[in-house]
Amino acid sequence: MAQAFTAYSFRDVNCSIVGPGLAIILGQDAGVGEAGISVELIEDKDTLVIGADGAPMHSLHAGQGGNFTIRLLKVSSQNFLLSAAYAFQSATSATWGLNTIVITDSSRGDVTTGMQCAFRRQPANSWAKDANIVEWAFNAGRVFETLGPGTTVV
Repeated sequence: MAQAFTAYSFRDVNCSIVGPGLAIILGQDAGVGEAGISVELIEDKDTLVIGADGAPMHSLHAGQGGNFTIRLLKVSSQNFLLSAAYAFQSATSATWGLNTIVITDSSRGDVTTGMQCAFRRQPANSWAKDANIVEWAFNAGRVFETLGPGTTVV
């Protein structure tokens, strides 16, 4: 009898970012912070309007834009690569907004793809008693996300 898979580990997650002057993979041993990587769409897919007579009307929105936030430990070498790519890409509009971000969870089958991605800004940084988390934020023109079925153990 099959039993549902009930465990999660960031060790099964990989995130690749490819664009002008940039090709990296963020996963295990990349220095991803405790809060990890997050994706959020920037607008609702639907607007519901209720008429004066109580009849509903849905409006399906075409927008697929979203935000990706990647949180790296201060000591991660990936900060250097992202910083160099930020400098390179922001030098001209010819290299701006051309990144593709793909996040996969091999245990669950989850796949999230961000296309036409641009750095939102240079991340905030600080030097203090305790090291900080460096948050790299990207705006994505299009986000496609499929949550997988998970795996089962026989």
